[in-house]
Amino acid sequence: MTQQRVTAMGLGHFGGGAGVTRWLVEHGGCRVLLTDLAPADQLTDSLDSIRDLVDAGHVGLRLGGHDERDFRETDLVVANPAVPRPWENRFLNAAREAGVPITTEIELLISSLPGRERIIGVTGTAGKSTTSAMVHHILQVCGGAAHLGGNIGGSLLGAAIGASDRVVLELSSAMLWWLGVESASYPCAPLRGAIASRLTEGDAWSPHVAVVTNFSDNHVDWHGSLAHYRASKQRLLSCQPAGDHAILGPGLRGWATNKGVSRTDVAADDPRLAGIDLLIPGGHNRLNALMAAEACCAAGVPVEQAVAALGNFRGLPHRLELVARSEDGRRFYNDSKCTTPAAAALAVESFDDPGRLHVIVGGYDKKADLAPLAALGERVARLYAIGAVADRIHAMARAGACLHCRTLDVAVKSAMARMNVGDILLLSPGCASWDQFTNFEQRGQRFTQLVRERLAL
Repeated sequence: MTQQRVTAMGLGHFGGGAGVTRWLVEHGGCRVLLTDLAPADQLTDSLDSIRDLVDAGHVGLRLGGHDERDFRETDLVVANPAVPRPWENRFLNAAREAGVPITTEIELLISSLPGRERIIGVTGTAGKSTTSAMVHHILQVCGGAAHLGGNIGGSLLGAAIGASDRVVLELSSAMLWWLGVESASYPCAPLRGAIASRLTEGDAWSPHVAVVTNFSDNHVDWHGSLAHYRASKQRLLSCQPAGDHAILGPGLRGWATNKGVSRTDVAADDPRLAGIDLLIPGGHNRLNALMAAEACCAAGVPVEQAVAALGNFRGLPHRLELVARSEDGRRFYNDSKCTTPAAAALAVESFDDPGRLHVIVGGYDKKADLAPLAALGERVARLYAIGAVADRIHAMARAGACLHCRTLDVAVKSAMARMNVGDILLLSPGCASWDQFTNFEQRGQRFTQLVRERLAL
């Protein structure tokens, strides 16, 4: 039998590309060509994780650029869902024109799971990672086997997932677009064995329990319009049959759910929020906790037990993470995962005295409205603008409220020179990191390093 050829588009830095490549070789028996726009010296860690497959000849590499022939002369393309506007991408279009099916790691994962009845899917503009992690934490504490994957990083492909295990998936708008659109384009995909999956069925998909935390302006650079972004988010709910569950956060009462779906709307003034005690700060995290508890309740965990289980939830790195404390009581928080103005506003609201906050904002330009970021200067001690949007934020902010720093290094130095006893420095950029950093993790690590170095002086 001829070995199937697969072109994997995008290795990346978070493990998804490496994970799907290993799964295709070890479980699908495929010959994989891995192609990425980045050169090898920018992908060292990811390449090291599959070095054995490359050395054994199971995986070929084309790095530093793509070749259209690799997308035409293959049996399957596995695309990185982060590729912007994939309907316009010339390499993916070359595959479409040649009749080559296209899928993503998340679709292959969903196709390999025992069934959708054990899946809890979480999306939203902000809070989806924390909410997903909270759901996973509750399920683990309350005695069931649970697995966490999707947009939160890494890959669950090939993981030992039992038929009775729960799976929690954080799903980005890009992932949901692929699950809702591309999968229906190839009803006769020429796949075999372990990767035959749902591509041969041409069905769109929704999880048994769907959680949407919130919605605000974001990712217009990827989607092309806010309406397209919203429609992609709403795909999480679009295929739920009667008997499924939907948990919707504040501001989403106007979002439709299907007939017979059990719906729970969580309001910002829900009286139960006052009884939620967390280790991580912020009213928005109490909202995340309540939505996570409701999702677990839909999965069979009593809601009171679910809330109690979150009492020792310590949060996620780069999400309002306390990274340093000085002897004079100054505190330093890394919220690098904050990539929208709305999330930055929520971060500021997490603290009892915003007037003591020094906030670093800015980064890559995603074409979002930056006015809410600039407006934070009215509430905090000072803003420090960095990155590609620094000029715009500085120009929009009230005179004297924002310091134009351009780089994170300058922002940390400037802020620490201006902080008083008991003040707080918060990195909550409200923008993506790609103008100056590979990803939000690298940005957060650099912030932590800079703070600790200056405290040691």
